[in-house]
Amino acid sequence: MNVPVNEPVVTDAAKRYVMDALNTGWISSAGEYLERFEREFASYIGMKHAVSTTNGTTALHLALAGIGIGEGDEVIVPDFTIVSCLNAVLYTGATPVFVDVDPETFTLNPDLLEASITEKTKAIMPVHIYGHSCDMDPILEIAEKHYLFVVEDAAEVHGATYKRRKCGSMGTVSAFSFYSNKIVTTGEGGMVLTNDDRLAQEMRLLVNLAHSPGKRFWHEKVGFNYRLTNFQAALGLGQLQNIEEFLAHKKWLGEGYTKRLSDIEGLILPVTKDYAENVYWMYSLRVSDTLGLTRDELCGRLKEKGVDTRTFFIPLSSQPIAKQYRRKECPVSASIAATGFYLPSGLALTGEQMEYVCNAVHEVLSA
Repeated sequence: MNVPVNEPVVTDAAKRYVMDALNTGWISSAGEYLERFEREFASYIGMKHAVSTTNGTTALHLALAGIGIGEGDEVIVPDFTIVSCLNAVLYTGATPVFVDVDPETFTLNPDLLEASITEKTKAIMPVHIYGHSCDMDPILEIAEKHYLFVVEDAAEVHGATYKRRKCGSMGTVSAFSFYSNKIVTTGEGGMVLTNDDRLAQEMRLLVNLAHSPGKRFWHEKVGFNYRLTNFQAALGLGQLQNIEEFLAHKKWLGEGYTKRLSDIEGLILPVTKDYAENVYWMYSLRVSDTLGLTRDELCGRLKEKGVDTRTFFIPLSSQPIAKQYRRKECPVSASIAATGFYLPSGLALTGEQMEYVCNAVHEVLSA
């Protein structure tokens, strides 16, 4: 058996909506599905405004540009996250400031925030990781104390909650990704959400080349061509309508893996803090020194048995493009990156596949 690390599920409704968009010719960046997807996704998260974009990276860039981040500004980002977060800051000309993360949730450590704030700091970018939320209240309190924007990266946590609040509903602006491995997908795509009327208006201007209001093809600002298409939105709308079913599957996945793997000494399973509802976007594990194999050895042997895995993100401070921005060591981030991986976690994962994966893990470690 070969078990991919992620295989999406495309609903019947999504297929119907996509075919309708294609058949009616509304395939570009206008149409009813765009309007419905933005409106219904914003409503689901609990935000007032939504602006769709081409992907999660452009969503982050649009969010930062919308709040006016630019050259001379500093943006605090967790060291352990995907490079999109770093890229979005660099696109604006601002300086990224890396902060270490919590060793259990892999998210921004609030206790380390204030030591990294300077007179140039303009925003904090908390990133929810692998389906588990950041500890948002202390982050929001620090941001309010220092008059900072909060750009909430919720790319990996569709439907997850923090103290019963939806992830993506707590920042000044939030960013989502709809890549094919996300719980709600448009193939490629993203969205920014905000309750701020002025900010929403600014991002709608920037996302579409910044045509001046009332005078098309007249540009007083540098804009972006970050528009999502109507047939991508049709796909996303059809997926969104099944999100509760998807979240139930993710809960089953997380509980099933935990039940079958909790007896293995040296394998560190994911935690869920009391404040969080984990949606297990990816079932993430770490290897300790007592396991008897390194992370790479374990993943290599699982691959031989047809089980696909992925290693964790490489810390931002370790990236060649970030060399000039390194200020402090981030030992937790480095440790997580060196020892972490995730198992097949797609919405199409079956019970038979889960059993096969867990049996393969046990067989490799007992050999």
